[in-house]
Amino acid sequence: MLCLSASNAMSIVATAAALSLPISFCRSTKLSTKKGVKGFRVFAVLGEESGVDKKHAWSSLFDVEDPRPKNPKLEGKVLKAAQALEVARFDIQYCDWRARQDVLTIMLLHEKVVEVLNPLAREYKSIGTIKKELAELQEELGQAHKEVHISEARVATALDKLAFMEELVNDKLLQDRNTTDAEQASPSPSTSTQSLDAVKRRRSRKGLNVSGPVQTYHPRLKNFWYPVAFSTNLKEDTMVPIDCFEEPWVLFRGKDGKPGCVQNTCAHRACPLDLGTVKDGRIACPYHGWEYSTDGKCEKMPSTKLRNVKIKSLPCFEQDGMLWIWPGDDPPAATIPSLQPPAGFQIHAELVIELPVEHGLLLDNLLDLAHAPFTHTSTFAKGWSVPSFVKFLTPASGLQGYWDPYPIDMEFRPPCMVLSTIGISKPGKLEGQSTKQCSTHLHQLHVCLPSSRNKTRLLYRMSLDFAPVLKHIPFMHVLWRHFAEQVLNEDLRLVLGQQERMNCGENVWSCPVTYDKLGVRYRLWREAVEQGIKQLPFTTKSV
Repeated sequence: MLCLSASNAMSIVATAAALSLPISFCRSTKLSTKKGVKGFRVFAVLGEESGVDKKHAWSSLFDVEDPRPKNPKLEGKVLKAAQALEVARFDIQYCDWRARQDVLTIMLLHEKVVEVLNPLAREYKSIGTIKKELAELQEELGQAHKEVHISEARVATALDKLAFMEELVNDKLLQDRNTTDAEQASPSPSTSTQSLDAVKRRRSRKGLNVSGPVQTYHPRLKNFWYPVAFSTNLKEDTMVPIDCFEEPWVLFRGKDGKPGCVQNTCAHRACPLDLGTVKDGRIACPYHGWEYSTDGKCEKMPSTKLRNVKIKSLPCFEQDGMLWIWPGDDPPAATIPSLQPPAGFQIHAELVIELPVEHGLLLDNLLDLAHAPFTHTSTFAKGWSVPSFVKFLTPASGLQGYWDPYPIDMEFRPPCMVLSTIGISKPGKLEGQSTKQCSTHLHQLHVCLPSSRNKTRLLYRMSLDFAPVLKHIPFMHVLWRHFAEQVLNEDLRLVLGQQERMNCGENVWSCPVTYDKLGVRYRLWREAVEQGIKQLPFTTKSV
């Protein structure tokens, strides 16, 4: 927030922030406007003298071409997509040029201060003259520092405008393809901030509405490969019972050692099969000893004649140390996503935790880092400062990106996985570096399996690219689990509260902001899947 002494200056800054447009406090500044119908008004700076000596020794460091002569010429009242991109590009170029000029001005003023305080100069000037010159320079420096803060605000608001324009495009992808009202599909430019607010409110109503009791999962959401267990947890004589989309299943290994997944209900008297045992690659019911193979066929019925009985089974595959199932009715996809940690990382922990929340709410939480300094004050974010602005930067068509100002890369990988790489620096000192600038890293995989409408099976894998000796310390896995549960408990009380409010009709996505971008994209992706849209947004996958 900018705190300027003059009330008129505050009004100008507030207007600039609201419109996300480059302006200046220089007296010679002139603004021209292009009027539109609705949405954005496009401002362009036509005249502004920087007053910087281009022949100075520092000029080569700041010698960036003035973009103002290249101010885009707009045609017509409605801003087309290509024109919008051109205007946005001009905004960013101007912000960069203006910021460089502001910094250079400060450097020149500091040099003048040094000249005034030069002992040789003092021999020819009175104390009063020197004080007067220093006072004038101090005032100029104060104004220059204000200009730097304004430049920061210009950059932030320009990025906000880009993000909002991008969200408008994404929202348009999900609107009814039969809609013929062009004004609704693509809001046109306007000079009114009230119109801009109205557009945002309309988008909120049309876009994200996650409210009311959790509905039954749509069948289309099942047509993906889902990782459900770690390979290390399934021995040749053990079983792993799971719930997936409100149906009970059980995993076990067949005679060939390959995993299988069958319905966790005996065909005879509906007894849970996971209460039994695994014998010779078959799962045996504890009630009457019926035995089933990995394809669900009953191969043994003690004390009676063998009948042709079969229980439901799912396609099951093992890859990257994980067990995958395909719970949908469509034919399984030919490829399974890779969840291997990046090259150079070693797996240190694999945990499975059952959580009493709907999996979408848990994904919303995992895809949000802005809450960390407020929520995780006793664990990993202890000592973190609260940034003035948090952004998630991502390609226009991607489900991955990186956090600013934190050295954390993050990706949502359909249908329910979150991958993140965290640059490790000093505790509480995460700001100011990217992951590439950090020498050590932690890689995390979160899998949020939808067990039921109010329960999630969380698979967590943690890998490091340093300290391999930790793998050989006894009971280290107990310590990792303790840390993971501490972090989850900080989140869980909040997400449970959200779920309670949502079940009472509240919309948990009623007012998304800039740093919610990845969570919003997940929700738009999921909505597109449920609606049966062939080309899913933000991905190259078609269904």
